Amino acid sequence: MTRKPSSKREFISTETTSLSPEMTTEVRTKSEGDAEQASAEWALVAYAGAALGRVFPIRAGLVILGRAPDAGIALLDGEVSRYHARFRVEEGHVQVEDLGSTNGTRVNGELIRGPVDLRAGDRLSMGGHVLKLVFLDPLERTFHETLLDLSTKDPLTGLANRGSVLAEFQNRFGLSLRYDRPLSVVVCDLDHFKRVNDTYGHGAGDFVLHVFGERLMGALREADLAGRIGGEEFLMVLPETDLSGARPFAERLRKAINSMPVSLPSGALSITCSLGIAERTAADLEAGQLLARADAAMYQAKSGGRDRVCQG
Repeated sequence: MTRKPSSKREFISTETTSLSPEMTTEVRTKSEGDAEQASAEWALVAYAGAALGRVFPIRAGLVILGRAPDAGIALLDGEVSRYHARFRVEEGHVQVEDLGSTNGTRVNGELIRGPVDLRAGDRLSMGGHVLKLVFLDPLERTFHETLLDLSTKDPLTGLANRGSVLAEFQNRFGLSLRYDRPLSVVVCDLDHFKRVNDTYGHGAGDFVLHVFGERLMGALREADLAGRIGGEEFLMVLPETDLSGARPFAERLRKAINSMPVSLPSGALSITCSLGIAERTAADLEAGQLLARADAAMYQAKSGGRDRVCQG
């Protein structure tokens, strides 16, 4: 008795056994193309603004764009309302609707007043941001994300690089100042890192930085940001967070570093870090003032014996 194929892919393979090699190849190619098409998805690619280069997938259902922490597409910019616009994806169709935002939503330069159906290639403007609607297959999405990683990420740790983390810190400081929302920063420095390089070699030092980056990313919340700003120095930006939230975060990170040695070919290596925390106050009119207080607190932790958290 012939068994009924259990899937479309299996059906293709069983029903093409009598075809010529050329026809078999044609059917298989079509099947693979259909599978790739099915796995493609709608997305917004940022062509201008602070999110330049980022890819924001828009999956089936409703997706909110805004600067609120719980927005599905987060654009952290003062020109973008907390809940700026709503996208609806149903049966392959994409629709956008402005949610009464302060600066409005434009499609191909025209201010929209109600729900608007979108097509691939349409450009949406929100403040200084320009987003292009595209239909990306997995390969295209990987291409866009790789380009973004090359320009914004530190290749050794996987964290944001110095330029991108400082630019984003400046942006989030501006939002905190404008809307009087809490913002804290953490500056962290690995203790005795030069000794690691001198004793075990730069390859071991690079591995320690890589492990630190992994542990740091594991401690971050979705809205938090972390980047490498120096050789073994790191900056964490914690929006909507005061000192009562920043200190427990810093302590968790400190314990995550000192509680588990790094495994090197020569054996286990214990590492520690010193951290300085600071919260934006009314006296902080520039981002540099807040960063300087956190940096001074980190050096206080260093001079106080290392492997500790100090407050600026």
